[in-house]
Formats: sequence, C-alpha cells, structure tokens
Amino acid sequence: MREIQFREALREALSEEMRRDPSVILMGEEVAEYNGAYKVSQGMLAEFGPERVLDTPISELGFAGIGVGAAMNGLRPIVEFMTFNFSLVAIDQVINSAAKIYSMSAGQYSAPMVFRGPTGNAGQLGAQHSQNFENWYANCPGLKVVVPSNPYDAKGLLKASIRDNDPVIFMESEVMYGDKGEVPAEEYIIPIGLADVKKAGTDVTIVSFGKIMKVALAAAAELEKEGISAEVIDLRSVRPIDYATVVESVKKTNRLVIVEEAWPLSSIATEITYHVQKHAFDYLDAPIHRINSMDVPLPYAPTLIQAILPNVERTVKAVKAVLYRD
Repeated sequence: MREIQFREALREALSEEMRRDPSVILMGEEVAEYNGAYKVSQGMLAEFGPERVLDTPISELGFAGIGVGAAMNGLRPIVEFMTFNFSLVAIDQVINSAAKIYSMSAGQYSAPMVFRGPTGNAGQLGAQHSQNFENWYANCPGLKVVVPSNPYDAKGLLKASIRDNDPVIFMESEVMYGDKGEVPAEEYIIPIGLADVKKAGTDVTIVSFGKIMKVALAAAAELEKEGISAEVIDLRSVRPIDYATVVESVKKTNRLVIVEEAWPLSSIATEITYHVQKHAFDYLDAPIHRINSMDVPLPYAPTLIQAILPNVERTVKAVKAVLYRD
C-alpha cells in the first residue's frame, strides 16, 4: 500500500485504462495543456498526446455531444465537467442521447463513456456552483451514478466505470482532491453497485456517500464516546443502490439515519427510506431520520453554509433521536 492523494488515484485509474485500451480518450475544459483544473490529468497530455487528451471550448453541450457520438462509434470517452453544476448545460446530451441510445436503437448502439468531475459545495462558491445533482442523474434509466468517498474507492470505481458498457456519471468533490489514503500499487477493480461497511456497529445504521462520509464517520466517532455503536455504510454508487447491505444492517441495528448533501425533496435518502420501510419495517424500532442540506439555494456566508449543510452536530442529534436519547 502507498498513501496517495485522491487526485493521484484518479490519475492512475485514467492513465492505466488509457494504456490498457487505446479506445479510451479524455476530453474537457483545461484537461490537456493546463493539466486539468484540479490537476487530475497532470502529465497525461505528454504521455498520450493531443489525439487522446483533448482540450475543448467552454461549451459543455457541444463536447458532451461529441463524446456521445465518439462512444457510439467505438471509442470510450471520459468527458470531464469542470463542475457538475455546468453539466446542466449538457444535460440534454447526457439524458436524451447517452442514457437512451441503447434502448432507442434496440441494442444496435451503446454509449460506453464516463462523465466525471466535482459535485456539491466546496466553500464560498455561491449558489450556482454548490449544487448536488446525484439524485437527478440517478433518476434516469440507462445511467449509472458513482460517488466515491476516498482515494482507494475512487481508483477502483473509476477503472470499473471506464470499462462499463453503460454511460457512467462519476461524481467527485473539489474539497477531496487533496485527501490522502492508502491505495494498492497492483491492479484492482471495485464493482459498481456494492456498498461498503466502513465501520461495524450495533446500535444504529448511518448511511451516506461521497464527501459526506466524513460527516458520517466523524459523527460515529463522537457517538462512540457516549457508548453508542454506529454502523456506517458508504453506498459508493447511487444508481444502482446496494439496498441489500442497508437492509441487512437495519435488521441488526433496528435504527437508520441517512446523511446526504442534496436537497431533501426526491433525494437518495428518500428512496432508501421507502425501500427500508418496505423490506425491513418490522425490524425498525424508531422512525427513519434523514439529514439533508436545507431546502434553499446555498448562500455565500460561511456561517450560513455551516448551518445549511449536513454536519456532525445534526447527525449526532438525529442518531440520539432514533435512540430516544435526545
């Protein structure tokens, strides 16, 4: 094992897959000459050349469409959005072309490609640059949606996403690119759709994904100080969702708290709540609680950002509520 940064884990996954498969290409704003806005693609232009690492104009709809066309014609494009906030400009190509072409062509065409880039809040970036659209994309049949929380998962899941024959939305976080974690030097793949129990526990199940796993794990550590044993599950992907792992955990702990950065309406937390009450209702000893961002555009002021986003304090309070210890 080596300890490397999140961005380095992504770069290794991209480079290894491009060496393995000449049909894999990378395209997006500043991915080539500038080495990537977040330095994920640093050095890749020098290794793979301008035919496989392509700078694009600031036109998400245009280069997303070029990526879909390239995928339909035998390539495996990785399309980088500088932020998924900007993917809204390209959402027609993602939803109406990439996600649907296999079904609409009766299997004659497919779009094996990855749309990747940062998602969610990253500090004082304002309401238009701080949004979470994981649940939007997870709502669309034909897509897979992956949201890793650490360097190890990021590399293994990105390699799986690049090899997948369906279009994959791969969502990262600007505030995680410098995070360090242990990553094997040897080849490994993490299958899409398998959740991971990051911490075993007996009193309550906490479910999260992406950078909010930091909140979930920190809350579990605080609860441990008070003798509360929390099992923490990282979904890793939100389409498909590994419902079975969540349900089995709830059958053991009898309580569930879901922590998610997105707005509450039609969230992943809502979907998991429905599934658990349907398949594990008799095991629940308390109503399911969810922690989402508050139902407002994210403000600029740091104090308001802290108040609106999921945090450790709110998560601990929710766990104590389902344990009737509030």
